[in-house]
Amino acid sequence: MNKSSTSSNETMLQGATLGQAVLSLAFILGFPGNTFVVWSACCLVRKRTVTCLLILHLAIADLAVLLTAPVFLRFLSAGKWELGEGVCKACHYISGVSMYASVYLIALMSLDRCLAISWPFVSQKIRTRSTTRVLVAAIWVAGVFLAIPVLIYRKEVLKNERLFCVLYHPKPKHLVFHALFETITGFVLPFVVIIYSYGSIGRRLKETRFRRKRRTNHLIGLIVGAFAIFWLPYHVVNLLDVTAVWSNSQKVLKAGKMARPVLVAFAFFSSSVNPILYAFSGGSFIRSAGFGFMAKLFEGTASEMSSVKHGTMQDHQRRGDSKNKPLNNGSPELLTMSTHPTNSGSSQERGEASQPLKSP
Repeated sequence: MNKSSTSSNETMLQGATLGQAVLSLAFILGFPGNTFVVWSACCLVRKRTVTCLLILHLAIADLAVLLTAPVFLRFLSAGKWELGEGVCKACHYISGVSMYASVYLIALMSLDRCLAISWPFVSQKIRTRSTTRVLVAAIWVAGVFLAIPVLIYRKEVLKNERLFCVLYHPKPKHLVFHALFETITGFVLPFVVIIYSYGSIGRRLKETRFRRKRRTNHLIGLIVGAFAIFWLPYHVVNLLDVTAVWSNSQKVLKAGKMARPVLVAFAFFSSSVNPILYAFSGGSFIRSAGFGFMAKLFEGTASEMSSVKHGTMQDHQRRGDSKNKPLNNGSPELLTMSTHPTNSGSSQERGEASQPLKSP
């Protein structure tokens, strides 16, 4: 019995030590990086595009998560919770809201690319900064409500004369509900949207002549991949907890509890890696623009988006022209005058590439 208890304590200590190392590295990399992204988007960018606005809010969500890291590091180093139940609930709630905001912002980025490439005519009408601001606000509000279970199931619990901030489910069915709700709403549903979006993009690019690999497509794909890599293990543990309850397996449940602190710390890397991805994607701008490379990268997304839409709309134009009878010495009917970006006179579409946005 004593040997078993000692072994369990040693395993928990090793998990806490590993969690500290991972969380510290995530904070060191992510906090200055995301601060730089927010500063660049707010102070340096003259033409804040829809993509820039989404990346700005993604960086804000990542910063909110990383600001809680010192609190969790104190908990891991002390081996007990010393800040009261209010801070316990608040820190985990902030992390929950930010998780939902991040994944749905990434899903919105994917939909944005899908819309621009697969349905350029629709995109020209609805892809505006005002629409984006409304959608971003809706995502934050959704995050506030979807994270409410975190407030309900996080408690300060006394164990072995020490206080801990832990998940507390009064009954097994509460654990099942919480784990499934979090995984379905925070991972499965947004990734269905992401997979559909990139599937549509892939099909569309195969059908058109516009097949050049674009920096923005590559960047958003990297962001999606990073989020999946760092959050998938956490949601796998959620499913293990559900399996343990349904199969009444204490061994599986215990394994999930032991793995969760490390995987939560690992998930923090999803909030730290994005600035590194931006630097990787904007490498060609670093030498020429220095600290202004993020502004150049953001402005580059505007020109690329315009080029993507121009290419896909030209393809639609060619298809339409092939079906029209020639008029006036073989000139095709000028149907595309109302849809071509350079002829339509759409202030919404041209505004993204030329008008500055003053507030996020």
